[in-house]
Amino acid sequence: MSLRLGDTAPDFEQDSSIGPIRFHDWLGQSWGVLFSHPADFTPVCTTELGLTAKLADEFAKRNVKTIALSVDSAESHQGWIKDINETQAANVGFPILADGNRKVAELYDMIHPNASTTVTVRSLFVIDPAKKVRLIITYPASTGRNFDEVLRVIDSLQLTDNHQVATPGNWKPGDDVVIVPSLKDEEVIRQKFPKGYTTLRPYLRMTPQPDRK
Repeated sequence: MSLRLGDTAPDFEQDSSIGPIRFHDWLGQSWGVLFSHPADFTPVCTTELGLTAKLADEFAKRNVKTIALSVDSAESHQGWIKDINETQAANVGFPILADGNRKVAELYDMIHPNASTTVTVRSLFVIDPAKKVRLIITYPASTGRNFDEVLRVIDSLQLTDNHQVATPGNWKPGDDVVIVPSLKDEEVIRQKFPKGYTTLRPYLRMTPQPDRK
C-alpha cells in the first residue's frame, strides 16, 4: 500500500555510504528529507545531490537531516560521491542508502512499474520529528527537483505547526499568512495575532507572519 500524508514513515536498517543506518534512530528528533534516485552516476541526480550538499547549512538551520537512496552498492556510492564533489564543486556529507535488495524502495513505494520494474523513481519525502510523512513529491526522470520548493514547504510546515495559520499560494517566508478558518473567537485572534489582520472574506483573513519581527 502506498504511503499517505500523516502515515508513520517506515523504519528500516540498511547499509549506506557511511555504514549501516537504522532510520528512526538516525533521524532522532530532527526533520528528515529522504529522496531516491534510479541509479548512481546518473546526470540529473548528480546535480541534485551536489545542490543538496551546498544547501547543508540551510537544512541545518531548519533542523533537517538529508538522506539519499540508490539501488547501487555503498562502494559504488563512494565513486559517485567523488564525481559529485568534483563536478558540482560540492562536499557531500549526508548518507546515500545502498538499497540493492530494494527493501527501502518497497517500504516507500519507490518502484513504479509504469516507469521501471527494477529501479526507483525519483521520489522525495519530508518526515517530521514524530516520524510522520508530511510531504511526498515524485518527479519524472527528465526534471530535476526544486530544492528551493522543498525548503519553502518545510518552512511552511514548521510555521503552521506552531501557529494557527496556513500559507497561501506562492507564499515565501516573510509574506502574509492565512488565519485558519476554525479560529473564530475575535478576542483570541487579537491575542494570537497582535500585528492585526485583514478580513477579505469571513473565511479569508490575512495576517503578517507571526514569528517575524
